[in-house]
Amino acid sequence: MAITRAKKESLITEIHQKAEKSKVAVFVNFRGLSANDTTQLRRIFRKAGMDFKVIKKTLLKKVLGGFGISGDMPELEGELAVAFSPEESPEAAKILNGFAKDHKGLKVLGGVFAKSYVFADFIGRLAALPSREVLLAQVVGMLASPMRGLVGVLGGPIRNMVGVINQISKK
Repeated sequence: MAITRAKKESLITEIHQKAEKSKVAVFVNFRGLSANDTTQLRRIFRKAGMDFKVIKKTLLKKVLGGFGISGDMPELEGELAVAFSPEESPEAAKILNGFAKDHKGLKVLGGVFAKSYVFADFIGRLAALPSREVLLAQVVGMLASPMRGLVGVLGGPIRNMVGVINQISKK
């Protein structure tokens, strides 16, 4: 179905605003999804504070062409939708990869991350990253580990002295 020029311009403006606000965009081919599955996916993104928008390839290329994104755009095949995330987190990639495991009709094509085009394998690796909270907890654990060791080393002579005094008191 043909789209009128006014409708195209409003779509371009809407996608441009979403792309401007987002730090991560993931392109997906949703050809094999049912209407109910697509609605369910939109609800998941809405709950996560992200947007999931169906768009024509030519309009997406026109919008993203003005942002100066580096690299080569991934091959966009099939019916295209874009997930926009306002944060530089792997959450959009995790949602799509999880949904694609249960619904074979969804295929991740690539996306935009850190002002560069990325391919589907990068999106898969991004989805495999732990959450921000887990990463922060790992960093804190790594920072605390040497301090824990230092406390153990410094406490060793005192423990030894207590042990020697205990042995002397038993004699």
